[in-house]
Amino acid sequence: MARRSLVRWEGPRGRHGHVVHPWKRRGTAALRNGDPPPPPPAVPRFHGYRRVGASGRTGTRGRRCMEVRGGGGNLHGTRGRCCGRGRVHGEGSDAGDRLEELPLCSCRMEAPRVDGAGPGLGRRCMATESVNGELRSCTSLTVKGETMRPSSRVPLQVLCDHHRSHMVKHHCCPGCGFFCLAGTFLECCPDQRIAHRFHRGCVTVLGGARARSNHHNNGGGGMLFCPHCGEDASEAQEVTIPSLVSVTTTVVTMTASSTTAPSLPLLSAPSLAASTGGGGEGGKPVSARMRGHGVQARDADHHQQQQPPPSQHPPLPPSHPAAASSSVATDTQPPPAEGEEGVDSAGPSLCLLNGKHICPSALPPGSSRAALQKAILTQDTERRKKLRFHPRQLYPAAKQGEVLKVLLMLMEGMDPTYQPETQGRRSALHAAAQRGALELCYMLVQAGAKVDAQDKTLRTPLLEAIVNNHVEVARYLVQSGASVYHVEEDGYTGLHHAAKLGNLQIVHLLLETGQVDINAQDSGGWTPIIWAAEHKHMDVLRALLNRGADVTIQDKEMNMCLHWASFAGSVDIAELVLNAGCSLSSVNVHGDMPLHIAAREGFLECVTLFLSRGANVDTTNREGDTPLNLAQPASPVWVALQINRKLRRGIANRALRTERIISSDVAQGYENVPIPCVNAVDEEGCPSDYKYVSENCETSAMNIDRNITHLQHCSCLDDCSSSNCLCGQLSIRCWYDKDQRLLQEFNKIEPPLIFECNLACACYRTCKNRVVQAGIRVRLQLYRTEKMGWGVRALQDIPQGSFICEYVGELISDAEADVREDDSYLFDLDNKDGEVYCIDARYYGNISRFINHLCDPNLIPVRVFMLHQDLRFPRIAFFSSRDIHTGQELGVRLRGPCKHSAEAIAVEQSRLARLEACPDSAPDLGMTILGHA
Repeated sequence: MARRSLVRWEGPRGRHGHVVHPWKRRGTAALRNGDPPPPPPAVPRFHGYRRVGASGRTGTRGRRCMEVRGGGGNLHGTRGRCCGRGRVHGEGSDAGDRLEELPLCSCRMEAPRVDGAGPGLGRRCMATESVNGELRSCTSLTVKGETMRPSSRVPLQVLCDHHRSHMVKHHCCPGCGFFCLAGTFLECCPDQRIAHRFHRGCVTVLGGARARSNHHNNGGGGMLFCPHCGEDASEAQEVTIPSLVSVTTTVVTMTASSTTAPSLPLLSAPSLAASTGGGGEGGKPVSARMRGHGVQARDADHHQQQQPPPSQHPPLPPSHPAAASSSVATDTQPPPAEGEEGVDSAGPSLCLLNGKHICPSALPPGSSRAALQKAILTQDTERRKKLRFHPRQLYPAAKQGEVLKVLLMLMEGMDPTYQPETQGRRSALHAAAQRGALELCYMLVQAGAKVDAQDKTLRTPLLEAIVNNHVEVARYLVQSGASVYHVEEDGYTGLHHAAKLGNLQIVHLLLETGQVDINAQDSGGWTPIIWAAEHKHMDVLRALLNRGADVTIQDKEMNMCLHWASFAGSVDIAELVLNAGCSLSSVNVHGDMPLHIAAREGFLECVTLFLSRGANVDTTNREGDTPLNLAQPASPVWVALQINRKLRRGIANRALRTERIISSDVAQGYENVPIPCVNAVDEEGCPSDYKYVSENCETSAMNIDRNITHLQHCSCLDDCSSSNCLCGQLSIRCWYDKDQRLLQEFNKIEPPLIFECNLACACYRTCKNRVVQAGIRVRLQLYRTEKMGWGVRALQDIPQGSFICEYVGELISDAEADVREDDSYLFDLDNKDGEVYCIDARYYGNISRFINHLCDPNLIPVRVFMLHQDLRFPRIAFFSSRDIHTGQELGVRLRGPCKHSAEAIAVEQSRLARLEACPDSAPDLGMTILGHA
């Protein structure tokens, strides 16, 4: 169906420059559109004007608002005398006076009757009452067909007798069209017989005149006048009118724009909790609630019926005067002054060509309302420039936030649904929603924009608002009918975006509609709660769980919500979804449990949580990897998994006792790696009868030669791998390979002395000839043995030739060692020159003091020099003599050969073989062997 074009008439202006009303000038345009010309009005339209002098005082008043005489509120169309007294101010007759227009009210005038095409007899009354800051719509039936309105700013209305009587008494505000029947208003009383009621925000402003000192300042310095009679508004009194007790009311759902624009959807609290429009910038918000009420029908036959919202009234036909008067209807209002709370205010309004109104008071107080107010107040000046726009300009104007330009284009009839291909079929509403411009979205929707318009990626304006975290715009679009369950090209819904971004307000907004699928899956199979878990939005996840979100839904790779919580490393979310029913043993397509993912990513808290909940550390994925294999070696996660594995094995092997961790680090941070202590044998605590030290100490003077000038050193500029290294030559050769392990040809039975590079060397600290001085690098554990007290075992696989630790303790002389009672911790330095010294680890020592004697040892002691080269005091370093596996105890041979050692067993087998071959020599050979046993 072709869209009817409504012609905006400028028309000839009177001598004071006022615009002749469009319904008077319709004729030719109406015939061109195929519509009959409107009938002449029953009573001529009549406006009065006041002369305002340059001094700011009023001049001689012209024609006043018309009073129609008649009893009982009946209008007979006869003109009576003026409702107020005329006053002449001499100051207004100066030569420098200039004329400004003051349109007066038309409360006592009737417009044409309603014909058969419009709302006729028997329809509901169209009046809206302002009662204590609330809006109530009348539900009474109309008897007369004449239309009335208090001013040209307000659309024509068909009223019941009750409101017709209030209309002629000037109780309907000309600025907003609401009946001032109960609440706080302003009253102008030019005559003792009649009072003009209006809202403080609906006064008439003349911006060109100078304000007197006792006038309210409206920001532009203009004077304020009564919108009924044009009297000085400073003379108006603020009155409070009580509600009528006899009139019962019933709540009727109305729109938030009931102040001026009945077709705007309701913006929910707290956006409109401030006022119905009086909360302009610079003033306090008016405490008017935006709830609609309806006066119960006084007709007994319609006691239960209620008035529908004003937006549901069918539009008047173009031939009707109300439809013809679609010209701009704005009024300028000052913001309420201090202490004026409770006084209703409507704000400036504007009627578009489609009959919809635009009013800033429908928006919540703030920058959006201020921008729309400014655009409405300045649009008339811009329209006089007769600018012309192209439909393609609407999108960039909305994208740049040009409110006035968009408003002018909509008033010219630009199509707000236009979706240019050059912009990816994005409409102006897309751009406004992306920018978060609430005022632009409001204007475009009022002008007829499609709230569910889709661009090339199937994205709607609502999704744009959600993606860019514009809560108020999203709320407005939802209340305007936007689809909350629309699906994008990649399967995203608005709830997916809100959960991913963590916008709790939008999540609540969407959930409260009851229309969203809380478990919807996008193209990857991810639900909103999966997005919330991955991005660690705890509040959003709780809100989704409270609404019944399913945490067991799997994505395309069979990951559950707990997998993504493990990937994000959020232990709180992981615990929350575990409590919600997510399985700890669930696996994805790769066979990974949440424990695999947490171990791979190195999240210790998640690993600890899963282990405490019973996760199996030995479970393998499809590649055969356990969580321990995926953890970074020597990391805290790796240690936790190792300990858990030992605990599990201990539980399996010992039904009555569980291995417990006594200390997380017996070295107290002195070593490169922590050394935990565990006990699964008895109740013995961590050893504390010694002082842990990481270097040899002295309790008496040892006279060690530490003079750096006495050190032999190398001048290598590489990693000391060449045979020219002097330190290597001192050791016969460098005995360390590139992995800092002993060479295979190293003599393990009679180990040579090793001279490592020292402080005087020119090489780097990272050269390969600095091993022992680098400290402990392997993971060790102090544990309680069954028969030998405390022992040391490996927590990792240790290759042959690796440095384990140094035997550290108190340096004492051999004489001092002879007088000490406990010699179980003594280690002879076995030097050949001069006096013999020992290391006693009884009172001072490191982890090596707990290494036990083994008949088949896996450690060898090697004498090493690094900080000094005093041959009397070598450092004793333990190296692995063979490969040591995880969990094996470390041991060294601390006394002579054992009869149960591998060497003794081999000798005994050889003896038995020779005995079989030579029985006669058996006694002597046997005694010889036994002598060495």
